Amino acid sequence: MTENNDLKKFTPFDKDIKLVSKPNDLDPFDKDLSILRAELSCGHVTDPEALISCCKAQLDYGKTEFKCPLCEEEWPYDEVRKLAKLTIEEQSSFEEQLGTNTVKKKVDFRECPGCGTLIERSDDSNLNVRCSVCTVKTGKAYEFCWQCMREWKEPQLQADRCGNAGCFIDQKLLRECLMITLENGAQCPKIRKCPSCGMLIEHDNTGCNNMECPECENTFCFICLKPEHNYYNFLPCTLAPRQLNTESESE
Repeated sequence: MTENNDLKKFTPFDKDIKLVSKPNDLDPFDKDLSILRAELSCGHVTDPEALISCCKAQLDYGKTEFKCPLCEEEWPYDEVRKLAKLTIEEQSSFEEQLGTNTVKKKVDFRECPGCGTLIERSDDSNLNVRCSVCTVKTGKAYEFCWQCMREWKEPQLQADRCGNAGCFIDQKLLRECLMITLENGAQCPKIRKCPSCGMLIEHDNTGCNNMECPECENTFCFICLKPEHNYYNFLPCTLAPRQLNTESESE
């Protein structure tokens, strides 16, 4: 285990990498100036582990490119591969996920939230999509929302509103809201979408990283979007990207 951890650290022998002794911009808990870190092309500083976590989060969100969560500047894949010190297995995993995300984006496939089957939307103007697999399994029509990926609640005549809290939202708010600084020094967008129900929540500027959703009472971290945790316990916490739908990003 120690040997593997050492492979993910920078040394003075790493070539063609701008090494610095500065705090980690992608991990607010990593401030040890005795550790060498790399300066990314966007100017922010990271270590391999924080960079991997950040990029994995973006892949999980269906991204087809990597961007700095602080300044939105794109990181070339070759840069990520080198500065994250990706192993052959990690490179294969990253490239496979990038390919899958690209295919889903081009052909407009998404996984049914009920059964996981890949489904193609036939009408780009209608957010209401029916899953034939779930319909057969349940014995009744199973429909879900293409935007929030939750079961449809409203009548079928409503092609743009599924009835789920927070779904019919202004993507511009998520894309253009200001970055705020929490009392632990970490930055995050001022507005987040609840990971549980999708409702938009604006940070109350108290400095705490945890916020409770007034709709479903789910408490989550505004930095990484994971369940509530106390950052004073020095738990790993990587800034999650802005929660934008693929269609909205390309508008």
